[in-house]
Amino acid sequence: MDGVLQSGRPQFFDACAERRLTWWPELGVGFYPIEAGVEPYDADYFERYQRQADTEIGRALMQARVDFVNRHFAGAVLDVGIGSGAFIDRRNAASGGRRTTFGFDVNPIAAAWLKSRALWLDPYQGQVPAVTLWDVLEHIPDFGALLDRVSAWVFVSIPIFTSAQHVLRSKHFRRDEHVWYFTSEGLIRTFDGCGFDLAAMNTVETDLGREDIGSFVFRRRA
Repeated sequence: MDGVLQSGRPQFFDACAERRLTWWPELGVGFYPIEAGVEPYDADYFERYQRQADTEIGRALMQARVDFVNRHFAGAVLDVGIGSGAFIDRRNAASGGRRTTFGFDVNPIAAAWLKSRALWLDPYQGQVPAVTLWDVLEHIPDFGALLDRVSAWVFVSIPIFTSAQHVLRSKHFRRDEHVWYFTSEGLIRTFDGCGFDLAAMNTVETDLGREDIGSFVFRRRA
């Protein structure tokens, strides 16, 4: 019997969970373990986002994100996971050239882009008032450690699902990148557990042509 249980769980559970989507329907949350080091964050990744940003929908998307942030917060924002830096460029341009938006990224190409423009800021070295997580939260295994560094606002765009079956048939089921999957209620519940209240939400990115994307803004509770 001692060999059947491992830390109070059947070994079969661990065998099923390894490299498989685990979905908790009562929470509206799913998790997929990604092997460290397989993430495709390189020059090709950066250039793909450059091409996407330089399209009609890409430009509309960046403007919608700038408008979404500015409706709630006019101060300095840290963009975590910058893609190609298009959001940073758009918001700084909208601020009359003032540097109101900075960035952080694990992609060495994106990090070099930020540092060459004196826009690099590491949130894990101190507190920041606001962060944007455009298609990023789902990539971060321990996103709670990042949220602990945010004193006021978190802006999120993220794929939203209705069930495990929805995840499995979705283009957003990315086994080499995405570790977290949420329903809308599951995401709100998760942020509530991290000390943030929902301030607003919309489907503007889906309206612009993306698939199953929700946009959310959360504010830290006093």
